[in-house]
Amino acid sequence: MDVTFGVWALTVVGLCVLIAVDFLIGRKPHEVSTKEAGIWSAVWVALAVAFGLALLAFGGGGPAGEFFAGFITEKSLSVDNLFVFVLIMSKFAVPAPYQQRVLMVGVLMALVMRAGFIAAGAAAISAFSWVFYIFGAFLIWTAWKLVQDARSGGHDEEYEENKLLKAVERRFGVADRYHGTKLFVRENGRRVMTPMMVVMLAIGSTDVLFALDSIPAIYGLTEDPYIVFTANAFALMGLRQLYFLIGGLLKRLVHLTYGLSIILGFIGVKLVLHALHESGVHVPEIGIAVSLGFIVVVLAVTTVTSLLATRRQTARQQEPKA
Repeated sequence: MDVTFGVWALTVVGLCVLIAVDFLIGRKPHEVSTKEAGIWSAVWVALAVAFGLALLAFGGGGPAGEFFAGFITEKSLSVDNLFVFVLIMSKFAVPAPYQQRVLMVGVLMALVMRAGFIAAGAAAISAFSWVFYIFGAFLIWTAWKLVQDARSGGHDEEYEENKLLKAVERRFGVADRYHGTKLFVRENGRRVMTPMMVVMLAIGSTDVLFALDSIPAIYGLTEDPYIVFTANAFALMGLRQLYFLIGGLLKRLVHLTYGLSIILGFIGVKLVLHALHESGVHVPEIGIAVSLGFIVVVLAVTTVTSLLATRRQTARQQEPKA
């Protein structure tokens, strides 16, 4: 797509307005109900669909298909990331009324930092066609790692703070309790971080790490930075509501990681084939329609098999013991 500076500016302003509205609605700390989370999750999905239809009207089926494939992939990866968010909330014992504020600020931080990843990826792709080999190999390796983590019960492990977060805690110090939504307080004459600030940094930094596989994945579906950015933005901006909506459902999606590994492996192969084609090797390329259909089918099958597996497990647990 030939996206002008004006369209970029209008898109960024529009997203900022949506973020501001979301922030104003959730500015008062409260425990988010399933109804509230469901309504706003539907709103964010509807906005993403409306944006995709606008791309269809003004850009054609190609860009629209790339956006929907990228959005669905990023949304699916985000759902898997929610497992880690649950562990972080538990690790820092975040009070329920403050959880939405933590997610809101953490996701906003991740969105800003991901924009840098997207710009860097676009610059690398435009300058070096062999970057596709690296992206493809990395996604295939990530797919294998996901399978290994799923087999070892990786989601059941306790969250461990990364080195950067530990360094920040040592530098500024951390208060011994939450002080509402305050990020810094004074203790014994020293300005220190509150646990609220620490958990926001944990959410934000963790989501940036997730970008290491999600950004190459979406570049395997489209090379257009505008579509990459908007698909990521719409997938991330509804993440807070999704956390509260499907928090109880996460443990039932037992096969989700396997499904995501298949999708990432598929996109990795797609990237390698594209790189070979760019190098002059005559190999088949996978079109966006096939990619979109494959992603939707894998996610549908994964969801159904997950729910059936958990239902059978629940039934076995409820059987009377002899």
